[in-house]
Amino acid sequence: MKAFVVGATGGTGQWIVRELVEQGIPVVALVRNLEKGQQLLPAAAHLVVGDVLQPDTLAAAIADCDVILCATGAAPGFDPTAPYRVDYEGTKNLVDLAQAKGINHFVLVSSLCTSQLFHPLNLFWLILVWKKQAEEYLRQSGVCYTIVRPGGLKNEDNTNPVLMASADSLFDGSIPRQKVAKVCVEALLQPAARNKIVEVIAKAEAPDSTWERLFTGVL
Repeated sequence: MKAFVVGATGGTGQWIVRELVEQGIPVVALVRNLEKGQQLLPAAAHLVVGDVLQPDTLAAAIADCDVILCATGAAPGFDPTAPYRVDYEGTKNLVDLAQAKGINHFVLVSSLCTSQLFHPLNLFWLILVWKKQAEEYLRQSGVCYTIVRPGGLKNEDNTNPVLMASADSLFDGSIPRQKVAKVCVEALLQPAARNKIVEVIAKAEAPDSTWERLFTGVL
């Protein structure tokens, strides 16, 4: 297995790269700024320059990778086209590449509540709408997938166990980015994670469980 990580210098992407390195899985990290990538990412990761909005750069960058982990996301700002371009168009370009390359598994980091049109986050240029459209494009592509929908992302880790549920089951809660990264990498390793949407938060009351049981419990 060789992993292609997109959104590698983002808050969650950095942890995905680190988790892959810890697991001994070779990593190619796509970055737009090489210097920034060198500052933020482990030396064991191979950095390549590219952009999800420029498909020709993706084809060269992915090389011999056979799995993709996508943790991109539009940055907050005043550009009303950003969620459409980054969360939908960029993901669509990656899915098209995955089809063309025969990628074995595509893990997409999305968000809780993507099915709720009237969610407050959609005031930010319909960000959940475009994440949902990206999910649907991946699901219909024929590429093996796991869609990870985390709750509110926290930068500090905690000891709370991961609570995992099926699509449209969780509507609030939070989770450290480190734990989201572990969910994403374990999705590559657990057969029960294939072709599923999993919603995840971290909750003190959640029972301790194995990754196998967590993914198996999602319908």
